[in-house]
Amino acid sequence: MDLLRIGNASGFYGDRFDAVREMLTGGEPGSLDVLTGDYLAELTMLILGRDLLKDPDAGYARTFLRQMEEGLGLAHERGVRIVTNAGGLNPAGLAEALDGLATRLGLPTRVAYVEGDRLPPRDGVLTANAYLGGAGIAACLAAGADVVVTGRVTDAALVTGPAQWRFGWDAQEYDKLAGAVVAGHVLECGTQATGGNYAFFTDHDRHAMRRPGFPIAELHADGSAVITKHPGTGGVVDLGTVTAQLLYETSGARYAGPDVTARLDTVRLTQDGPDRVRIDGVRGEAPPPTLKAGLTRIGGHRNEVVFVLTGLDVDAKARLVREQVEDAFRHSKSRPADVRWELARTDRADADTEETASALLRLVVRDPAPEPVGRALSGAAIELALASYPGFHVTAPPGKGAPYGVFEAAYVPAADVPHTAVLPDGSRFHLPVPARTRELEPVDEPPLPEPPARGPTRRAPLGRVAGARSGDKGGDANIGVWVRTDAAWSWLVHTLTAERLRHLLPETAGLDVVRHVLPNLRAVNFVVTGILGEGVASQARFDPQAKALGEWLRARELDVPEELL
Repeated sequence: MDLLRIGNASGFYGDRFDAVREMLTGGEPGSLDVLTGDYLAELTMLILGRDLLKDPDAGYARTFLRQMEEGLGLAHERGVRIVTNAGGLNPAGLAEALDGLATRLGLPTRVAYVEGDRLPPRDGVLTANAYLGGAGIAACLAAGADVVVTGRVTDAALVTGPAQWRFGWDAQEYDKLAGAVVAGHVLECGTQATGGNYAFFTDHDRHAMRRPGFPIAELHADGSAVITKHPGTGGVVDLGTVTAQLLYETSGARYAGPDVTARLDTVRLTQDGPDRVRIDGVRGEAPPPTLKAGLTRIGGHRNEVVFVLTGLDVDAKARLVREQVEDAFRHSKSRPADVRWELARTDRADADTEETASALLRLVVRDPAPEPVGRALSGAAIELALASYPGFHVTAPPGKGAPYGVFEAAYVPAADVPHTAVLPDGSRFHLPVPARTRELEPVDEPPLPEPPARGPTRRAPLGRVAGARSGDKGGDANIGVWVRTDAAWSWLVHTLTAERLRHLLPETAGLDVVRHVLPNLRAVNFVVTGILGEGVASQARFDPQAKALGEWLRARELDVPEELL
């Protein structure tokens, strides 16, 4: 068959519970062949690792199992196969639970799973998992599996696996595989492809944007695809929503994975009708010889307290309480190893509510031991209640503190990772390593369009012209910025340099910032190294996953040609 319809029903562990039912009952019968669900993120692996310490039978996304109480029957009725990474750290355990559920429901559901991603234990490491590709999923589907669960695979593998199975692609058909990777990247975050978290959301009907539908990729045997959604569902699929998701959590033009390295600078997008965007032209290269691995560990203990500063003399109030707390720390037997203050001027002059008259002073402490972030902090902060600035109060008293996690990326030889498909009959099939590999190299910056002619400009926010989407990769963040016309592209690519970004976002000034240019998407993608500390679980910033970094950039003002406004 020349067409494979793949839908998504989850972008993270905790996504909309009813999405599985919505996807399996939406559209006409036969409008969906495979339903995928992405439940794993860097933080999720840490959470599942802690669950597994408490219960050796845990370690997978229990939400998915609850969704399958109804979903297995609906999928059987409609002939839809289900592929998910909800197996987390224990795909065998989830597969066993699904077998039991199918038996209880009287369904002939055949379950298979993929394993081998868990790396040997390392000192101080809670979880260590390599990112596998889609070949194991394809083997499970070829053996007749109705449901395939995996551990840590790349998000795009949930699409490349079914595509390899359906179309019988050879492991070296790189362009086709790369097309599937790009389609998988668009699907992986669910409703982010259909208008969720979208910079230009005000351009669309607000009623439609309340509950975006989940995306579908109509994938063809040549690797091209059309992104769409079930008729009648909310949200929108257009060039902007697809471009935004393509830029999410990526870096350069080479998007490496275990199946193929996709060239994002070759992607072509075309509006193919209402709520339909065609993706084609994608070129692929041999994958790198190593697999990315994610390592998580407990980094220490963390706590925080937020002081509310109301009315006049906010800076003086902040200075007083900060000096008082620091003095208490100096006299304490266990001062926290890391102490950070941040004053957020959320207050307004002559405010008509107390809340809008108030600023927030946030104190975050970290230490390898729990005591310095527990009693030492609560004593230093709360004992000042009657002895500090006028109007003293906090949003909540500090508790005992809690462990925080650290994420680290590593790379391991692909030949050292036993990628294994456990088929519905229990037999084990070991997948070969790629016969060809290619070391990753930076792509030369492509030719740029001519800079725009000089003309009148007006001071305006960047977001009046450009969209943005940002996200996290370990301790780094990316900010993808795109525009919708050639004239705006000519201005953007010559204006928004790495140096200009550092000026607009002063928090990045001392960090390594690299710009990647993607002319086909009229986009520039920035990678900011180290802005998130040791990853989302370490909560180094108040926006620990850099979700709003792009929106901050869009709110910054610069001189914009009037013709673009």
